[in-house]
Order: sequence, then structure tokens, then C-alpha cells
Amino acid sequence: MKKEVRVRFAPSPTGALHIGGVRTALYNYLFAKKNNGTFILRIEDTDQTRYVPGAEEYIKETFKWLGIEPDEGVGHGGPHAPYRQSERKDIYLKYAQQLIDAGRAYYAFDTPEELDAMRERLKQAKADNQVYDSLSRQTMRNSLTLDADEVKQVIDQKVPYVIRLKVDRNQEIGLVDMIRGQVTVSSDHIDDKVLMKSDGMPTYHLANVIDDHLMNISHVIRGEEWLPSAPLHVLLYQYFGWADSMPQFAHLPLLLKPDGNGKLSKRDGDKHGYPVFPLEWTDPTGGEKSMGFREQGYLPEAILNFLAFLGWNPGTEQELFTLHELVQHFSIERINKSGAKFDIEKGKWFNQQYLKNVPDTTLASGLMTILTRENISCSQEKAAAICGLMKERVTFPQEIWTTGQFFFFQPEAYDEKVIQKKWNEEAKTIIGDYAKALSAADTLTSDLALSILHDVLERHGVGAGKVMQALRVAITGLAGGPDLMPVIAVLGKEETIKRIEHALKSI
Repeated sequence: MKKEVRVRFAPSPTGALHIGGVRTALYNYLFAKKNNGTFILRIEDTDQTRYVPGAEEYIKETFKWLGIEPDEGVGHGGPHAPYRQSERKDIYLKYAQQLIDAGRAYYAFDTPEELDAMRERLKQAKADNQVYDSLSRQTMRNSLTLDADEVKQVIDQKVPYVIRLKVDRNQEIGLVDMIRGQVTVSSDHIDDKVLMKSDGMPTYHLANVIDDHLMNISHVIRGEEWLPSAPLHVLLYQYFGWADSMPQFAHLPLLLKPDGNGKLSKRDGDKHGYPVFPLEWTDPTGGEKSMGFREQGYLPEAILNFLAFLGWNPGTEQELFTLHELVQHFSIERINKSGAKFDIEKGKWFNQQYLKNVPDTTLASGLMTILTRENISCSQEKAAAICGLMKERVTFPQEIWTTGQFFFFQPEAYDEKVIQKKWNEEAKTIIGDYAKALSAADTLTSDLALSILHDVLERHGVGAGKVMQALRVAITGLAGGPDLMPVIAVLGKEETIKRIEHALKSI
């Protein structure tokens, strides 16, 4: 019988969610939906010292903005609640005790000073690794070196302790990764990891294995940085007797810097002026602000398409996919092993493509907000018309305002190159006649504006090339822009004539 697909995204609330984490969540979401499965959000907050207020809400807001909300988990409920690990403490303690009773884990009472001394001894002995393992544990204070009475006495005295996994030597630990194939590691390279900390909280290794088992997780799709820990997790499944129900693993390739040299970091984004977080984030400790894709004007559809292609490809020439199409085409088998360069220019290209399809009225709402802030009066209809003319020429919605201010302000300066090449007596005469001809028009449309221009040009016996750039500069001050006739229609007869007359006097 085929196992029901259940996947989880399990971030730690230690700050803003990195865009690489968003890609991991997206791949989990796509895999779940492709297989009629369940996408779960679990918060792994076992390290309370690194907990950052607001980080959990940030994660949930990110999913809401992108439209990839979980089916189950924190904020959504479900049959395996609670989904916050800090609320599942008693569960982990019970299973840790089970490992101790089975001889698979042990108490360790070593102080920080004793641990430092152990590492120094190993360093002096030129040991390959200065870790707590099957060899070094024999010289330490733990329930394997103390007799049972001593162990009981120390515990009764409430001496701080941790619970460590007892890793046997000379074992071959293997798993088949869905992206990387067979992975085999010797247990000699795995140290006796801490499973329960002295504060009674579990480490990630213990908690995530127990939760994945109890929540019936079928596939663990996570970042490549967790691949070295995968054999340890396999070992835990074996020690608990859960090997038959162990999930399949898929470790995703890293997101690399644009030049491919190293993992993408916040520092890279700050240095080159692009975001690495989905939403703007203000550090609650120092107040430092980090830019977000949403606030920079990226559309959620573009971000989803962009992220999907960072490490995966559909095997076709198609590049633009709706979320539904991504679900239909997605497969883990088409995820690359090698890291993916974070090409922000490609991200901008995706945004540009999606922006073209946003309704003019939707964009107009954002433009009206800016115009209200700038104390500029404009009808919703005019704002929509401006957005329609500008959206194919910009990358982000806010650029409709920054590059389209000529719709609202008479030019104070005129493109010098066009003036030198095209602004001559003949052009001035024709443009002046055009203004006079416009004054006789009733309702000015782009078609009528063009028809009137053709009539004027015909009377003068010249082609449009003689005056079009000069006319554009007279009206907008710029050498280029959207089709001029619709611009004239949006400006209206009076404003267009006023601008032409001002240019004829000023230039």
C-alpha cells in the first residue's frame, strides 16, 4: 500500500526567514500538492537562547503573501498538535528515556571545563577530531563510566547533565537520497551527539526524528546543509525500531552567490543592493532593517516562479509557470545536485513578465496611494490608463510613479541630445501648428491625436520622423517612453497644448 505523502517545513524562529528557506518550503508545498498530500508547518524552537520575537509571525506572513499556506501545523491546527516543539517537551523526554533503557543513550555529567580539557587533550594527541565519541567518552564522567549507585546519587543531587546518543563503532550507515543517490557513512565519523540538553529541551536531532515519526512524515525535503546529519538521523530511526517507517530524504542544493562562489548570505544582498528575505525585517534587538522582496515591488507569482527554477527545471523551454502549473510539472527527480546561482537579474525578468499581466485597475490602486501621499489629484480612471501605458516598460510597480512623473508635471528640463538633433525651426513650426489643430478637437483620443498629427504633417509635406522626437520632448521632456499618442490622450487637450506652448517659448 502506497504511503500517504506528508511533508513538513520546520524552521527555527531565530530571525527573518532566508529566501533559501522559502525555496525549501516551496519545494515541499509543490511535492505535497503534486501527490495529493499534506504540507505541514512545524516550528522548531528547542533552542530558546536563539528565539527571536516576531520570527514565527514573519514565517506565517511570508506563506500567506506567497499563497503557499500549510494544510496543517502552527496557525492551522491538525491531528498532531502541538506543532511548536517547545510545547512537546514531555514527549521528547519519554523517548530519550526509552533510548537510555535500551542502552542506546546515556547520561553525561561533564562540566564545560571538563569538556574543554578533553578537547585540549585530544588536540595535543593530534586526534583527527576533538569530539565526544566512543573513544573519548571512556575518560569522561557519564553513566557508562560511573557505576549505577554513583549515577543515581549524582542525579538525585540535581547535578546538571545531558543525554547523549551512544554510537557504536564500525557500523556502516546508509540511506538513499532522492537527489544524490546512495549515501554511506561509517559510524566512526559520528560523535555521541547531545539529545537532551541540561535545560530539559531536546536538540534538533532528537526532536525532528521523533516529530517526523509521530506526524507520519513520508518525505523529508530540506537543505543540503543537513546532509551530514542524515546518517545520525538514520541511526536514531534504527535505535528506536522505526527503520521500516523512516521517511525518504531529499537534500536540496545550496543557493549560491550570483558569482557561484559560496552560499548566498544577507551580506551579499546588502553589498549588491538586493533582498535575501521575502519580507522586510527589522531586527528587534538592534533595530537594523533588512529589505524584503515584497517591499521592493516583487510580485508573489514572480518570486515563486523564480525560486522554483533555482535548482529545478521542468525539462522544457517553458519559463513562465503559474503555481498550479508548477504543481503539475514538479518532480524531485528534476532537482539538480549542484548549487544554484542566485541570479537576481533573472528574478527581475520574472517580475517584469508578471507585471505585464496585472490588471491596470489593480496597479492603479497602488499608484493612487502614492499620488495621495504626494498631494496630487488624479482620477482612478486616469491612474489606470497611466498604469496601462507604463507597466510594460517597468520592472516594479513603484517605477510607474518614478519613471512616469511626466504625466503629472510639466517638463522643467528637456533632453539635450534630442534638442540638439531635432529641435529646429521646421519642427517648431509643425509642432506649433499641431497645438492649434488640437484646440479644435472635442474629446481627444489617441486615434484622433494621431489623425490630427497626420493632417498637419501632410500639409507641411514632411514625414513623422522629422518631428516625433521633438514633439515627445516638448510634451514629456524625455527622449523615450510609451507610445506618444496615448500619452497625449491621457494628458488631455488643454495640458498638451499648454506644454507645447511652454516648450516653444522655453527652448
